[in-house]
Amino acid sequence: MGSWGRLLLAPVVLLAGCTAAGAPATPATPAASAPTGCAARVEEGRLPDWADAGFSGDTRMPHVFGAKGEIVAVLFGQPLAVGRTAGPSNKILWVARPAATPSPDPSAPATLVITATLDGTTTRVTREVAGGPGPSIVDVPRAGCWHLELRWSGRADTMDLVYVAA
Repeated sequence: MGSWGRLLLAPVVLLAGCTAAGAPATPATPAASAPTGCAARVEEGRLPDWADAGFSGDTRMPHVFGAKGEIVAVLFGQPLAVGRTAGPSNKILWVARPAATPSPDPSAPATLVITATLDGTTTRVTREVAGGPGPSIVDVPRAGCWHLELRWSGRADTMDLVYVAA
């Protein structure tokens, strides 16, 4: 085989190695229920310094950062589960990064409002944490990837959390 043949064959071989052998094709789904992707990324390392107040010793806890880095969800009931009847609850400690400047709207309620939408659906629930970021139990009606819009004290961030069936 000439050098051109080897040059053209290399990308084909590399791409073939990136596919799942024998995996059945996934049928197309209607756009209304098409998933938009799940960016849930549970970190297992230490909490950032700004989020570890009240913890002592090793602060390695499962946690998820907001997309803007303004808030972190510390997961005590990992994995989060729907329909759990025993074991830990879906306890989440919400810790907001200290604001660099005073709230843009001092009259904005401190309550943390969580608007969660199940990926690929129109299923939406709202949860509130009185007093702003802090300890909470956040349950949702179905397993899957939930896109969360978080609003508190004139601030906002987003994150994805995955809930599994119990």
